[in-house]
Amino acid sequence: MLTPSRRQFLSSLSAAGAAAGSFWVGSPLRAREANRRARERNLAAGKLNVAIIGCGGKGESDAWAMRDENVVAICDVDWQRGAKTAERFPKARRYDDYRVLFEREPWLDAVTVSTPDHTHAVAALMAMDRGLHVFCQKPLTHSVEEARLLRLMARKKGVVTQMGNQGTAMEGVRRAAELVRGGVIGNVTQVHVWTDRPVGYWKQGLTAPTEIAPIPAHFRWDLWLGPRAHRPYHPSYAHFIWRGWWDFGTGAFGDMACHTMNMAYMAADLGQPTRIEAEQEGCTADSGPVWSKVRYTFPSRGPRGEVLLTWYDGGALPPADLFPESALKDGKVHPYGSLIIGTEGALYSPEHYGAQFQLWPEAQFDAEANSFRGKALPAPSLPRSPGIHEEWLLACKDAGPKPMSSFDYAGPLTEAILLGNVAIRAGEALEWDTGAMRVTNVDAANEFVRDEYAYGFDLGV
Repeated sequence: MLTPSRRQFLSSLSAAGAAAGSFWVGSPLRAREANRRARERNLAAGKLNVAIIGCGGKGESDAWAMRDENVVAICDVDWQRGAKTAERFPKARRYDDYRVLFEREPWLDAVTVSTPDHTHAVAALMAMDRGLHVFCQKPLTHSVEEARLLRLMARKKGVVTQMGNQGTAMEGVRRAAELVRGGVIGNVTQVHVWTDRPVGYWKQGLTAPTEIAPIPAHFRWDLWLGPRAHRPYHPSYAHFIWRGWWDFGTGAFGDMACHTMNMAYMAADLGQPTRIEAEQEGCTADSGPVWSKVRYTFPSRGPRGEVLLTWYDGGALPPADLFPESALKDGKVHPYGSLIIGTEGALYSPEHYGAQFQLWPEAQFDAEANSFRGKALPAPSLPRSPGIHEEWLLACKDAGPKPMSSFDYAGPLTEAILLGNVAIRAGEALEWDTGAMRVTNVDAANEFVRDEYAYGFDLGV
């Protein structure tokens, strides 16, 4: 159940003109003033003072994308994995605890957060409370509540934000959204989205190991756990494979839907569901399912009616009879993709991002005339992006539009996705009240809407 303090905090963030105050105990006002002065100087020089939180894996590429800025600090709990980033930025001060970084680096303008899912919210909230711009990897957060908090905090602080679902910056994704929003396929009625993960990438359907293994000397296991309760180290938890564990990751659904569901969510302007139900196999108290199939009901919004969206993972696929023969291989559906069905046609993408797509029926598309069903396609209307990182950096410098995957968009997208995991774990069809942020028909399911936090890593509410 949402505690009174959290409820009051959410209300205070939502209220227009909420009184400014420190979100984190010990956040120095002097650091805020220093940040302001440093930001003015650096923006005049065209560079930002950036800290990198998470230097291995996706953090390596996120850090490299900051190479033309002033990277002053880098943070990781395993410098074997972060070695390449450390080599690339030899002048940057190194940390293994981002809490210490924030206390010792008062001149920052922006941070990137590229850590395991369970640590996104704490790091991003600490940064935004200090007035810093934030680029955070997908999924934005580990829990529904965290996604709501990040969106509201970003709005309250007026910082520039971006989630790292890079498909959002692709020309094809924005064009697909323009076509669907422009009514090219009529009113959207169904959406199907599917991924091949986790098969071949990491395991799910697991139970927690009971044996204890030695902690590698180069690995700060305590800081990797961060907001999670202490447990003995085991190599099956880290690295990369943390995605399959509920305490650290969000399963195949949370990991991939921010990519694969993104285009359809944006194009159909889905908002928040009112009902979610799931089928699955192998879900345990510790780990996500081997496969899942999750059905959402999104209520009517504006001119469009109700939309039914179905998600599939782990080898589960939409029915083949939804596809023309030309889209099948040996009678089988492509292992990942998305399909948006409208009253006058469909849009199909056989890839994770949705940037490559076809309009169906194909015979009704005239490339030379740039028309579908005899009607001219709508002109481009969304801003085009130089890239997911570049778009964010330009906005941080007041040199570009608001990023498309700002937390105002990425927060609700992440909330909707993570509600699928709530339904998987609850094992029952759920009725969702997004305003109250609670499941109304299965009270026990609400424990999966929010997380618990270890001392020193709580959300401060």
